[in-house]
Amino acid sequence: MKNSRKALSLIAVLALAGCGAVNSPGADENPVESEDKSPLAEYMGEGFSSSSGGMVRMTRAVGGPESSEEQLAKQRKMEDATAACMKAAGFEYVAVPPEANPKSKFNDAFDLPPDKFAEQYGYGISTIDWSKPDEDSDPNAKIRSALSPAAQKAYDKALNGELATSGGAIQAAPADGKRPALKDLGCRGKASEEVYGKSDDKLADFSKFESLFKDLEALRKRIDSDQRVVEATSAWADCMADAGHSGFTKVDDPRNQISSKLDELTGTKKPKKDGPSVVIGAPSLDKVDAAKLADLRKTEIELAKADQGCKAKTYDAPYKQASTEHEKEFVEQHKAELEQYRDTMAER
Repeated sequence: MKNSRKALSLIAVLALAGCGAVNSPGADENPVESEDKSPLAEYMGEGFSSSSGGMVRMTRAVGGPESSEEQLAKQRKMEDATAACMKAAGFEYVAVPPEANPKSKFNDAFDLPPDKFAEQYGYGISTIDWSKPDEDSDPNAKIRSALSPAAQKAYDKALNGELATSGGAIQAAPADGKRPALKDLGCRGKASEEVYGKSDDKLADFSKFESLFKDLEALRKRIDSDQRVVEATSAWADCMADAGHSGFTKVDDPRNQISSKLDELTGTKKPKKDGPSVVIGAPSLDKVDAAKLADLRKTEIELAKADQGCKAKTYDAPYKQASTEHEKEFVEQHKAELEQYRDTMAER
C-alpha cells in the first residue's frame, strides 16, 4: 500500500460493494502456495504475498479459500436481496450462490507457473482485456451485455447507484478518504446494508486500523532498506541491463512502465494525490490503436520474461529471506492488532 489512507479507502469501498462488485485486473482466487505465504497472510489474507514487484498476483483480500456457513449464508442473502431489488427496478438479475464458484475465463492463465505466465502474458497488463465480462461464468454479465448501451447505463445505476460507472465497475473513495453521503446506493449497496450493516458502521470499523496500516507501510520501508534487499535490487538491475533493459532501479519499475504506457494508449488519467474518485475497473481496449497495442504487448512480454528471469536469479531468494524475518518480528509485535483486523474482516 502507498499510504494508510488510500488503503483504508480501498478496503472500505470493497466492503461496501460486496463480493464480485469490482473488476480487478490480476484478481485470482487460487490460494498462494504455502511455501510462498507471508507470515502476515494468516491475518491480512491469502493474497498478502511477501513478493515485491514483478509477477505479483492478488488472491482473496482477506481469509482463505474456505468460508464459514455463516458467511456463505450472508452471501446468499445478499444475492437474493440484490435480485429482488433489481426485479423491482425492472431488470433481471440472477442470484448466484457462493457455492457455485464458477471458473473464471482467466483461471487457466493464473494456473501457469510464473515463467510460463510471463512467456504468454507478460504481466497480464496489456495482454489480457480485463474489461470484457466473463459471460461464460457470470450470468449477469451475459444479461447486461444483451442490453442496449442506454439500458446498460440504467442497469448499472440500478445495481450500483451513484457508484456506477459506464463500464459496470464501481468508484472507489476519493484519495483524501472523504466522500459526500450517497443518496442512492443501488441494489447492491442496499442489499449490503441489509445483510452487513450501514456503510458508516463499516468505515468506523476500518478507521480503527489506520495505525496498523501505517505500521505496515513502515514495515515495507524497512524491508526495502534491508541491506540484503538493497544488494539484491542492484544485482537485479544489472541483470536487466545485461538483458537489454537498462535504466530500472526499482523492481516495480518494469511493471509500472508498461502500466503507464497502457494508460497513454487508453487515455486513462491517474488521479492526483488529493484528486477526485478513482475508478476500480479495467479500461476497455476496444478503441485502442491495434498496431500500437500489439507493439506494447510484444514489449510487455519481452520485458516480463527478462524481469522474471532476473528476479529468480538474483532477487527472489534474498528478498524472501529478509521479508520473512521482518514480517515474523512484526507479527510478534502486533499480534493483538492483527488478530483484531483478521476477525473484523471475517465478519464482513
